[in-house]
Amino acid sequence: MQAEALAFAPARELVRRAAALIFDVDGTLAETEELHRQAFNHAFARHGLDWQWDRAVYKDLLRVTGGKERMRAYQERLGIAPALSDADIAALHRIKTAHYAGLVETGCCSLRPGVIELLAAAKARGQRLAIATTTSHGNIDALLSQALGADWAAEFDAIVAGDDVRHKKPAPDVYLETLARLQLDAADCVAIEDSANGLIAASRAGIPVLITRSMFFADDDFSAARAVLDDLSELGVAKQETEKQPHAQ
Repeated sequence: MQAEALAFAPARELVRRAAALIFDVDGTLAETEELHRQAFNHAFARHGLDWQWDRAVYKDLLRVTGGKERMRAYQERLGIAPALSDADIAALHRIKTAHYAGLVETGCCSLRPGVIELLAAAKARGQRLAIATTTSHGNIDALLSQALGADWAAEFDAIVAGDDVRHKKPAPDVYLETLARLQLDAADCVAIEDSANGLIAASRAGIPVLITRSMFFADDDFSAARAVLDDLSELGVAKQETEKQPHAQ
């Protein structure tokens, strides 16, 4: 137990010292990517396309950030002509987003271990919370309204999505915009991410990064991260809070 505590001490100290915790969403707060994959395939079928993204194909396509961008990249890979128009891509994305929201509303996608505890502990310490993600506001709301309740957004001081900035991850735009809204220096924050693209984006903005490995990105190169965990329960927040309570009589 002592060795385990020492192993995770740098991550705990990194989080404890931050003025704000900035969270990615997909893969970080919840393992949503499999639902996104299913929703894309649903949209393709509805649109009459014979595209079918299995997990291997989708894992490769996740290197392209943004759903609309991902579809364009896949089309280019296939060399299909004529290309789908921007209107077609937008229509596919609307169908996909609606189906994804429906899947999330079934309650099949809970937050990852340790997330709820970390959010509560951060608020108790007076730390600020923010979201910096490539996904859309609709996708964020679908997930967090189910997991945290209808008023979830009130818990966050800044919520920046992919469509709020010009360039998506691995560009630093979403993090730079988040810092501007928080009015904090990069060194005073910690970004919590699950992918190499997220790590690069936050690092380019000068923000220290804590990685929580996820299903699709577990084998990414995280050598530039300040700490790497399998999940946020390894921070031991729940255990620390329990130990603070008086022993039962």
